[in-house]
Amino acid sequence: MRILVILPNWLGDALMATPAIELLSVSYTDAKFTFVGSHVSIEALKHHPKCENAYVDDTKNGGNRFLNTYKFAKKLGRFDLAVSFRNQLHSSLLLRWTNTVICCARGSWHSQLLLSHAEPVSTEQHLVLQYLQIAAANLEDKPTDAVPLELYIPKKSFKKPTLGINAGATYGSAKRWYPERFAEVAAHFSATYDIIIFGGPNEVGMAGDIEKELKTLHPKGTSHVSNYTNLAGKTSIQELCATIGGCSLFITNDSGPMHVAAAYQVPTVAIFGPTRYKETSQWKNKKSILIRHEMDCSPCMKRECPLKHHNCMKEITATEVIEAVKSLSL
Repeated sequence: MRILVILPNWLGDALMATPAIELLSVSYTDAKFTFVGSHVSIEALKHHPKCENAYVDDTKNGGNRFLNTYKFAKKLGRFDLAVSFRNQLHSSLLLRWTNTVICCARGSWHSQLLLSHAEPVSTEQHLVLQYLQIAAANLEDKPTDAVPLELYIPKKSFKKPTLGINAGATYGSAKRWYPERFAEVAAHFSATYDIIIFGGPNEVGMAGDIEKELKTLHPKGTSHVSNYTNLAGKTSIQELCATIGGCSLFITNDSGPMHVAAAYQVPTVAIFGPTRYKETSQWKNKKSILIRHEMDCSPCMKRECPLKHHNCMKEITATEVIEAVKSLSL
């Protein structure tokens, strides 16, 4: 059973699609997956034991994207089943042009026109359940729940308890808590945990700000915090996942790494501001606390605070996060 899966672009969204992929894997025991997606989604999910091919979709890079999509579809060939977790015209065209008969995607004008199964999906539910509904569009027995997130990258092992700090959020500054407050929380727990600062290539400056703050803080009995490692911009996607998986505790904004931590069941405190927490919170992490403050203006879903006050993040204190960590019963 050859199954084509068009993955979401973002790391977190790709991870939230893994329960749907596991549903397909269980429903079709002889499944062989071909994954198509962004660089980050492919690097994270290509390790699935039933993945036989994985391609980075570069159809928008140079030339006519419609022609590029057509040529890519012919290169992929026909499948027994195709599923798209992207709601894009070019994704629907890609599925159609592979000449695959059974194609499932979220309901839209282009999927209704081009594909066999255009599933009407409510966004008033967690994204994991939305993806699950799309994957189940061709199944007679519809699932009512989903398994936890799944990654097949072996986690790293640390000799000492390790606290991961992730201050970045690729979507935009509105989702980001403040470096000095992350540093204050990290310093508070530095006697118990070694600290790793995470961040992508565009978040090196923010991680550097946390590092500078740690050098100025003086927890009881120390001259300053020194037991930290700054990995911002220094890890591949595979290394990022493996390292987060090895952490004993993770403190993060709403971000892709937050979902990586959920996949490994790492105890997590997640800080949310302008985003729809009911749709993108950690999925089935047994030890997870979500911190957010209700605002009249939230969730605004803006990349930057349109009101210029950023109170949804500004009002969350370091003390509040420290107390949340303590309540995790680690």
